[in-house]
Amino acid sequence: MTEASPRAEDYDVVVAGGGPAGSTVAALVAQQGYRVLLVERSKEFGFKVGESLVPATYWTFERLGVLDAMKASRFVNKQSVQFFSGAGKGTMPFYFTEFDGHESSHTWQVVRSEFDQMLLTNAARLGAEVCRGVNMAEVLFDGDGREDGPARGVVIVDGQGVRREIGCRVLVDATGQKTTLANRFGLKREEPNLRNASIYTHYRGAHREPGIDEGATVILHTRGERSWFWYIPLPDDTVSVGVVGPIDYLIRNRTGGAEATFHAEMALCPVVAERVAKAKQAMPIRVARDFSYRATRMAGAGWSMVGDAFGFLDPIYSTGVFFALKSGEMAADSICAGLAEGDLSGASLGRHGERFIAGMEAMRRLIYAYYDRDFSFGRFLKASPHLRKDLIHMLVGNIYREPVGEFLEALSREVEVPEALGEELVGEWG
Repeated sequence: MTEASPRAEDYDVVVAGGGPAGSTVAALVAQQGYRVLLVERSKEFGFKVGESLVPATYWTFERLGVLDAMKASRFVNKQSVQFFSGAGKGTMPFYFTEFDGHESSHTWQVVRSEFDQMLLTNAARLGAEVCRGVNMAEVLFDGDGREDGPARGVVIVDGQGVRREIGCRVLVDATGQKTTLANRFGLKREEPNLRNASIYTHYRGAHREPGIDEGATVILHTRGERSWFWYIPLPDDTVSVGVVGPIDYLIRNRTGGAEATFHAEMALCPVVAERVAKAKQAMPIRVARDFSYRATRMAGAGWSMVGDAFGFLDPIYSTGVFFALKSGEMAADSICAGLAEGDLSGASLGRHGERFIAGMEAMRRLIYAYYDRDFSFGRFLKASPHLRKDLIHMLVGNIYREPVGEFLEALSREVEVPEALGEELVGEWG
């Protein structure tokens, strides 16, 4: 990898953004022998939330060739998830190995700066040209700049402010929640009922369960169930703790700032308060928007969107990195097929759209079930115990590998879910 400007030549594919989605698509397309340039504006990765993975990331890691690196890393092994009600009553842990003993039923709690760097280094290993400290300033289109003209390149700006035009056959927008192309084309649709925010920090010396449960993700409702906490064990005796709730409740009309709000919410969640009582706060309180959104199109003529650039789902089930990896993997397959066929239309580059979005919709239904105060997973599984296996498959992230239709149909009879965001979904431009 280099901080220098890329070579003065055209590429088959330019990827804007070096997070998990961008690194994945760059790695898999370059592996097939295509010329790939990945530009990442940061010179090094900093702190980022999204530390908890789901086990189904295993299959993308296997394809990328990073499983050995993950196993050798210092990341904490995660084998289960547990939920607590607002009354402080915990479920039995949902062990991912309950129905499948394969090693893919284990996963990790990661340090995102190290994890993201691992994937970016791997993209370079597989043949992508990676340039750090380089920003995509402009996307270039044919057709006198019309939005339906095919993408033909980008203008990049390096660390010295030098602007250069780079040509490409396909542009991949992996710019994360900046959502460059979705904003340009007016494609972004926010989920009106999931307008949440999070307030979070790290603690050192907080409580950790022994043995197999040490790396478990714990999700805890506060009293009154207007917000919930995540509790994620990390390396170096560190635990990530954050509270999530509607922005109107958690942020607006509050006094004392984010730190006061964080501790006020913790007072409504005694299980978390007890776990961190003897711990030391290890970083300042931070605040983030957790708005769920999705673009109405994931591809157009000569361009594709992956990861958060296309869509983001509420973090309750830790699916952010999973969907980033999966969208990068699926987009890479569509791009390679389109390049091989000489068809770089939106329909071609977005051929994976229906399948990918079906997985997002499945998790979206599960999210609405969690936020429905009249719904109880305990009652649901007591009435239909045979569906426990499907629920665990969903918590594992096996939505693209296992049939969960019966579970979703039963859930839809119990929980009202708004219509899907945007019905176009697959690229038809060009």
